[in-house]
Amino acid sequence: MTFFNLIHKEKNSKARAGVIHTDHGDIETPMFMPVGTQASVKTLDQNDLENIGAQIILGNTYHLHLRPNENLIDSVGGLHKFMNWDKPILTDSGGFQVFSLGLQKEKKERLNSDSDQGQLVAIDDDGVTFKSHLDGSSHRFTPESSIKIQQKLGADIIMAFDECAPDGIDEKYTREAMERTHKWAERSLAAHKKDSKKHGYQQFLFGIIQGSNHKHLREESARKISSLDFDGVAIGGESVGYNMEATKEILDWVNPIIPEVKPRYAMGIGLSPSDLLIAIEHGVDIFDCVAPTRLARHGMLFVSPKEDKKMRINITNSKFEKDLRPIDADCQCATCKNYTRAYLRHLFNAQEISAMRLASIHNLYFMIDLTKQARKAILEDKFSEFKTNW
Repeated sequence: MTFFNLIHKEKNSKARAGVIHTDHGDIETPMFMPVGTQASVKTLDQNDLENIGAQIILGNTYHLHLRPNENLIDSVGGLHKFMNWDKPILTDSGGFQVFSLGLQKEKKERLNSDSDQGQLVAIDDDGVTFKSHLDGSSHRFTPESSIKIQQKLGADIIMAFDECAPDGIDEKYTREAMERTHKWAERSLAAHKKDSKKHGYQQFLFGIIQGSNHKHLREESARKISSLDFDGVAIGGESVGYNMEATKEILDWVNPIIPEVKPRYAMGIGLSPSDLLIAIEHGVDIFDCVAPTRLARHGMLFVSPKEDKKMRINITNSKFEKDLRPIDADCQCATCKNYTRAYLRHLFNAQEISAMRLASIHNLYFMIDLTKQARKAILEDKFSEFKTNW
């Protein structure tokens, strides 16, 4: 099976359209991927995901390892059967979540941090030892164990184990973390090749580019990861998606190095609709982010710039009390077709659970539909015009 076909490159930008092929279905790119951290996209069920047009969802290796554990999921045939989702699934390696537990002592000293969270994780050349945020129990991830966990989970696309060095760290440690990531990439690849069809279908592996905000390290990492036999390439790091100015720089550094025949995954992009268009313009195919559903649960809803220049409204604001319009006039999601701003504001103020569900349906549909519109524009060589007009 050919994993990725590049269909078209827009003439006036780096934007591209393609198709990813998996045994659980094809994925048209560019595309936004909802995050189902614990085998569930918060407040939504699988029918909701189907209706909003989700092509693939993301599961979190760290969280699923802790609860309910990969062995239970493996015993029922993998995540697809466990969560009743027959479309593609991607799992991360757990590296970013382990990193997020806190800075280890050496990093804290270099950053002059007073945080005591570094006690939760210790990184060495072989892997990472960490304590569960649930019960304090001790666990260890290595490249081999991360791959084995993901094979048991049974995702269609899995990620190499990496170290996500924080922004602001000095160049010496950034290089150490990057070189460790490269060694772990090779070990992840070797482990993957031993059992790439754990549940009877092909699992595809992505390597991850690191290097923080150092241009020469990012380029070096891009060359190394691109030289290995990965099916796709991800761009990781704390800045990506969080700081879009830095993200644009990083994408400009690494994308010319990544082979065109491999899909590009910018991890964590999706805080704002405009972020997706920026990433697409810079040649990215895949994105994910927890922000659309997290914001939705707090009443922050995406809209087009003609509705609000900030591309977001706070539906709990008093000005929406008698507003009988949909969230966004052009949105075709089930929420916008059936409910008014006034009703949604009422649900949030009354603390009804349905408020979070209806808001999440809208935000995810909005992002997924935006990437579909972008793909159409790319195929027509009109993406630059589409982005400007939008």
